[in-house]
Amino acid sequence: MRYAFILMLAFLAAPYSAMAVQVFACEPEWAALAKEIGGDKVEVFAATHAKQDPHHIRAKPSLIAAMRKAELVVCSGASLEAGWLPVLLQKAGNANAQPGTPGYLLAAEVVPVLEKPERLDRADGDIHPEGNPHVHLNPGNIALVAKELLQRLKTIDAANADAYQAGYDAFSDKWHQATERWQYSAAALKGMPVVVHHRSFTYLLAWLGMREAGSLELKPGIPPSATHLESLLQRFKERPVRVILRTPYEPEDASQWLAEKTGTPALVLPYTIGGDDQSVDLFALFDRTLALLEEARRDQR
Repeated sequence: MRYAFILMLAFLAAPYSAMAVQVFACEPEWAALAKEIGGDKVEVFAATHAKQDPHHIRAKPSLIAAMRKAELVVCSGASLEAGWLPVLLQKAGNANAQPGTPGYLLAAEVVPVLEKPERLDRADGDIHPEGNPHVHLNPGNIALVAKELLQRLKTIDAANADAYQAGYDAFSDKWHQATERWQYSAAALKGMPVVVHHRSFTYLLAWLGMREAGSLELKPGIPPSATHLESLLQRFKERPVRVILRTPYEPEDASQWLAEKTGTPALVLPYTIGGDDQSVDLFALFDRTLALLEEARRDQR
């Protein structure tokens, strides 16, 4: 009993810098990035997983509890989490993780955002006013967010600034080398026409120079209709595409229907960490994604 009491006193007397920084990551990719840079100096909570659509998450009590402890919140932004993140922030009442503070980081605010709409009209579907929020599938964007994440961690936990710098330097060097390797190995994918379910792969396709020839959703966020799918079928009979892409959380029925009618393979890309058994971290995510695309390209020659 006396030993337990001494341990408790030692814990209470420990300097704050010895405590892990509590990081709340809205998506698995940002949880993985925070762990790459923070190492054992951070404790990371991922609010979603790869089989969940990050547009549509319920603000459960467990998420509110995690937000209440957070010292740093890292999310995609550009309204991807508009339906649930503001609710968490409001219910948690955590002053350390509010917009405008060092503890609140949105990836879309530090990277070049694509597909910014020229007009805002609900008739056009689920349009994000700030542009496409699925920014993580361009390695250059990951690098930009990593640099900003480093600065936020240094600000929040200055006592461990050297550790964060070392973690960032190690990650950055490895990431730069991997990016060069990916760009070299994926050169043959340039110009390859694909169909997507949703605009989830915009940044990946732009980075690789691939061409989006159509979307199963006539309008973003609106489920594919029979009429639209029939129009795609007629179009692709004349101008075939190489592959139909979707994420692990998107329904398979529309892509499978079009695949059967056209003979074009329907491919599930991991999209984020945990999207399949191989995609265990950021490096593996890109390795796996490019391997799947290259395999599809070879099979369609």
